[in-house]
Amino acid sequence: MKPIYDYQIPFNRPTIVGKELYYISQTILGGHSSGDGEYTKKCHRLLEQRLGVPKVLLTTSCTHALEMAALLLDIQPGNEVIIPSFTFVSTVNAFVLRGAKPVFIDIRPDTLNMDEAHLERLISPKTRAIVPVHYAGVACEMDAIGSLASRYNIPIVEDNAHGLLGKYKGRFLGTFGTFATQSFHETKNVTCGEGGALVINDPSCIEKAEIIREKGTNRSRFFRGQVDKYTWVDQGSSYLPSDILAAFLYAQLEAIDEIQFKRQQIWDRYYENLNKWAGENNVRLPIVPADCEQSFHMFYILLPSLEDRQNLIEHLKARQILSVFHYLPLHLSDMGKRYGGKQGDCPVTEDVSDRLLRLPFYNDLSEAEQEEVVDAICEFQVKSHR
Repeated sequence: MKPIYDYQIPFNRPTIVGKELYYISQTILGGHSSGDGEYTKKCHRLLEQRLGVPKVLLTTSCTHALEMAALLLDIQPGNEVIIPSFTFVSTVNAFVLRGAKPVFIDIRPDTLNMDEAHLERLISPKTRAIVPVHYAGVACEMDAIGSLASRYNIPIVEDNAHGLLGKYKGRFLGTFGTFATQSFHETKNVTCGEGGALVINDPSCIEKAEIIREKGTNRSRFFRGQVDKYTWVDQGSSYLPSDILAAFLYAQLEAIDEIQFKRQQIWDRYYENLNKWAGENNVRLPIVPADCEQSFHMFYILLPSLEDRQNLIEHLKARQILSVFHYLPLHLSDMGKRYGGKQGDCPVTEDVSDRLLRLPFYNDLSEAEQEEVVDAICEFQVKSHR
């Protein structure tokens, strides 16, 4: 397969939106390019104020933020964690690394989020966390999930890698769980190449989170002058990103409203211009419930069959346009089967995974480029009808 940038219209293309390079130079010239420098702190403050949360800590990835959440919850061998099968492998790995058993839940056919109707039957005395994933930045049904979590006294960890600034019933995603995680990978709306953040909604967990993030030491307290030396006090690892990455990220966060506006325009154009073709070819476009404000992270379509999906990918490739499918069912992976996963456990996930296709979507996708994508799709005629 040829490299993604050999395509005239790639699936994703990271972009400079403001003062990224200037802030990076200031970091280097200032003599502090390691973790928790000036720009890391600026990112923390900006995100805390925007989301209205007690604490945000930048991490080297969303994966590491999830690992921190697992450590903070003291996940132990024998614990169970309820996770959708339709998600990225990091969501499950963070808990498996601590010895937990993943309990895979199917997704709703409309939003492709955790199907809350199946949740209660999967809860057991061993359940230690529920991990909703806000797919494509569209909210899970947090009222129902939160109610069950409260009734059974189970913490929620929101995997909000897709959903920064998305909302559910007027409230920001990432503010419902004990913890939430964000991603700033190059495919996300706001990026620093590789990066993430842990959102802490329970203030009692802040100090322990700082210790875990700082290699199990109380170094953060030392730099605040709260102790006269720092030492090893708990389990931990090195989850701090370089301040060079934070400098890049801060420039992106400063421009987040402009980024969101552009992405909304791109999403809306896809929806408006593909609606007629989709109806004629039995193709489903994304569904966003009325009480959800999405983050405009991606635009996907659901083809009638795997064959149609693969044919459309090849059709677009021939026109120098890269489109990609998404998650394979975790419960059917080699690792998933080791935890008891089998065909038929999550039928919606199994079906959707075969038929979903993501279209090119990045901050500087021009109207002309998008028109090329739309025209190429509208040339394509679906062969099979479900």
